[in-house]
Formats: sequence, structure tokens, C-alpha cells
Amino acid sequence: MALGASEQALRRVCRGERSACGALCLLLTYLSVGYADYVILEHVLLQPGFRGSLWCPFHAVAFNFIVLMLLVCHTRAVFADPGVVPLPDTALDFSDLRSSGSSNAAHQNSRNNEDWTVCNRCETYRPPRAHHCRICHRCVRRMDHHCPWINNCVGELNQKYFIQFLFYTGLASLYAMGLVLATWLWPVDRSSASKAEGAEGGVSGNRVQIAHRIILLVESILFGLFVTVIFYDQVVSIITDETPIEQLRNRLLKEGHRGGTHTRKPKIALLREVFGRGFVICWFFPCNCNSPSASGPSYSYLPNYDV
Repeated sequence: MALGASEQALRRVCRGERSACGALCLLLTYLSVGYADYVILEHVLLQPGFRGSLWCPFHAVAFNFIVLMLLVCHTRAVFADPGVVPLPDTALDFSDLRSSGSSNAAHQNSRNNEDWTVCNRCETYRPPRAHHCRICHRCVRRMDHHCPWINNCVGELNQKYFIQFLFYTGLASLYAMGLVLATWLWPVDRSSASKAEGAEGGVSGNRVQIAHRIILLVESILFGLFVTVIFYDQVVSIITDETPIEQLRNRLLKEGHRGGTHTRKPKIALLREVFGRGFVICWFFPCNCNSPSASGPSYSYLPNYDV
């Protein structure tokens, strides 16, 4: 209990030490989303000849709902605890560990799934599959990676929100591309649109509108491809029950020796450990619809690996 205030203060300090790159990526994310919403509303849906159609309010509500879900999921991924391992009440004594040397290392490799390890960086006990983040300066349970786009680690407790953010970002990018291409290929009313354009801005206004659409189209393609690759990587890491850190560590271990097969659970069970054991429809909403498990996800021991 005495640790509560000091641990919270240390956590705030660790959060403040995150890279400036993360803050820049956060700003870029919100600016990109805001620009996309502006172009869709001002230069696509409210264009002359289209604003009077029933499709205008429908697409405006649908696109802004996706944007809202994107921002909510992103906010939860940014501010949610990724699974930071709490610091001990007192400093740990590493003299025995350092003097033991190789004998302790051999004993550590023979531990089962229930044993914990000691991090010599933040000096705390950590559960299996927890790794130390050099940016946050803390150990995170089932750490996937440190993502600058959320300025936070992706770990056991916020991976769901991160994947939801990727999903809605890809969906918004696809939706924006579809709307821009649809207005070019199938304009609602060419005659009324041309008359209104001539009355409201002429050729210069039309050029500005086209420029905004082209920029949005390029932005949607780039962000769409980027989040699709990351989304695929996240799903693969879940259904294979290996984070990228563990995949790298396993490859290094297999080069040295073979053995220690890693039994895998069914893919649907691994997905439910991240997204929850409720209805599948709840997986798309950034809320705790149901507790994933009373005992939490099971761990398998892997040697220490810091990122």
C-alpha cells in the first residue's frame, strides 16, 4: 500500500519519457483523420449535384460513425494500461543471481510455465512472456511491441483496442477511397453539378476540389495498406500464440538447439483470450463486454528478451 503513490508517480514519469516520435505520430494520426473527414464532407458529399441526394446524409453518418469508433479505439489504446508489471515494495538483491552465473541460467531454462523471472533493468519480478520495453522503461505482460502511433506499448491489456483501431482505420480508408472513386466514375447529376460549379467557383474551385480528392485518395491508399499489413501481423501473432518478440527469440533458440515444442490452443480460443469470451459482435466495440478469463491467458516460459 505504501508503494501506491510512488508507483503512480514513477509511471507518470515513465510515460513522460516516451519518445518525441510517438507524440509526433499521435499528432499526425489526428490530423490525417481530421483532414479525411473534412474532404469527405466538404469536397465529396457536399459537392453540387450530390448534396441534395439521400446518399449524402447516409454516407455522412456512416463515415463519421467509423471515424468516431476509430478515435475511441485509438484513445483507449493510448491511455489503457498495456499490462505493466508493478514494481516491488523494496529493491531486489541481485548479488546471489550475479554470483551464481551459469548455474542459475541453466536452472532458469528448466522452469515450467508457472515460474517468473527477474528483470535486471527495472528490478522487478515478472511473469512468463513479460518483456522489458526500453522506451517505457518497464516490463509489460505479453508485450507485442512499442507502437509510436499510439505512443504506448501493445500488450496483454490493450492489444484488443489496438487491433480495433487498425480495423476501423482500414475500413475508413477503404470507405474514403470508394466515395472518391464513386464521385468520379458515377456522378449523381452532371448537369446540375456543372451549373452549380459554374455559379459557385468555376474552374479554380473545381481544381481545388480535385486536388483535395487526390490527396485524400493517396492518403487512404497509404494508410490502408499500412494498417492492413499490421492488422494481418497482429492476427497471425494471436492465432500462432507468439508475439513478434517471441518469434524472434524462438528463431534464435532453434538455431542453437532443437526441442521444447510449444503446444498451441485452438485458434478461436486464442482469439477469445484477446477479444473476450462473449459474443463475436462484441469484438468490434472498444469495451469490456465480458471478462476474457477468470485466470487470465496461460503463459509458456520463454527466455528474456528486451526491446
